[in-house]
Amino acid sequence: MLAFFLIIGISFLAMAAMLTNMLGDYMFKQRIGQDRIGLEKWAVQTAPYLYAADTKELLKQTKTAGHELSGRVLILDTDGKIQVDSHNELNGLRFNYPEAAQVLINGHATAYGVHELENQANDIIENSIVSFFPESWVSISTASLVQSSEVIGVITLISSVNEMMQSLRILQNSMLMLFIIVAAVAIAAGMLFSNVLTNPLKELTRGIQRMGRGDFSVRVPEKGRGELFQLAQAFNSMTERIETLDNSRSQFVSDASHELKTPLATMKIMIESLIYQPDMQEELRTEFLSDVNKEIDRLSNIVSDLLTLVHADAHTMVLSRDKMSLAVVVKEAAHRLEPLAAKKQQELLLSLMDSGDMYADKGKLGQVVYNIMENAVKYTQENSKINVVLEKNGKSAVLSIEDNGPGMSQDNIKHIFERFYRVDKARSRETGGTGLGLSIAKQIVTLHSGTIKVESHEGKGSKFIITLPLSNG
Repeated sequence: MLAFFLIIGISFLAMAAMLTNMLGDYMFKQRIGQDRIGLEKWAVQTAPYLYAADTKELLKQTKTAGHELSGRVLILDTDGKIQVDSHNELNGLRFNYPEAAQVLINGHATAYGVHELENQANDIIENSIVSFFPESWVSISTASLVQSSEVIGVITLISSVNEMMQSLRILQNSMLMLFIIVAAVAIAAGMLFSNVLTNPLKELTRGIQRMGRGDFSVRVPEKGRGELFQLAQAFNSMTERIETLDNSRSQFVSDASHELKTPLATMKIMIESLIYQPDMQEELRTEFLSDVNKEIDRLSNIVSDLLTLVHADAHTMVLSRDKMSLAVVVKEAAHRLEPLAAKKQQELLLSLMDSGDMYADKGKLGQVVYNIMENAVKYTQENSKINVVLEKNGKSAVLSIEDNGPGMSQDNIKHIFERFYRVDKARSRETGGTGLGLSIAKQIVTLHSGTIKVESHEGKGSKFIITLPLSNG
């Protein structure tokens, strides 16, 4: 902000200086024009007298010219010596001012200059001028004296410009004072505006610093409108998402640790029993070892599912796409589940109204279909029916798996695809589930640009609907 006002101040000062210079140039041009007109007239009148060396008449003419032009008039010869002074003091002295040299040496018809005089000068001519013009500033105007197309001398007018220079100085001082006042007002207004502008930024900075210390619950006030309001909204939205992700991560670590700890604890108890009971019956020993083997399989499944989710989160899961039939995948899953369904006296009713030809990863989609159909078999009571329907809807294949099991509440449906979430935790562990299957299924379906959703009512069963795009690759 200070840099901004510094730039504005410098720009204003430069503009003021330019304005002063422009006004000064205009005043000088006006004065030069006036002096030149009068001097050129007297140059024509006095040239014949200088040529004729009529000193008496020349002095008379210079005095009249000085009175008319309100100044001191000198007549110089071609060597720059003063032949006639309207005040009759400097006759015979050389006039060493550049305005005379510009006419005599450089060949200019006229010349003009402004000089600041010193009160105690070493030069006789300057001391004489100071005595005549006690003011500080004088102008010197010169014009050539021409006779028969030949320069025979120079007529010089010395006049006071002190009033004009004082006017310029007053103007400069006024502009400087105006600049100081405007700058002071601008800085005061800028500081006030800066506080209004930077307070939200300061609050945002403090919020970012708190986030850097690990506090993801921080929020900043959403004040005003425009960019700062949008920035505050974006920051709060970001922190909310980060807080949600952090809570999810913590919950995920907690759930994963719990899931891994349970089979490990079970195995530890069983193995310790085998170690400290060497005379255990063979049948019981075999049963314990079988249970340990199951817990190892369960651990292996949890680790495998966790690795799958890690790859999905890191966007490193690679789909091995190829031409495949979704109907074939459904048949294979149903065939694998027939023994389990028969054990519970359930019917798997397939209604495949389309082949579901698509360009996809058959292995991963097979995992999705098997997982959802297996859940339907596991969590549906005995002597029930499970309907599996595959049909075409536009450019998509729609697979629905519906059971008439216990169903789910609306609150459970909101969390059903979250990791380690179980509707009935006790029954899920009994069936060997990890709580990751549906989360993995959602990730795989999403990678295939598809969708998965569930419709369920308590006591009326559940229906999972998978929609996948039909594509030839």
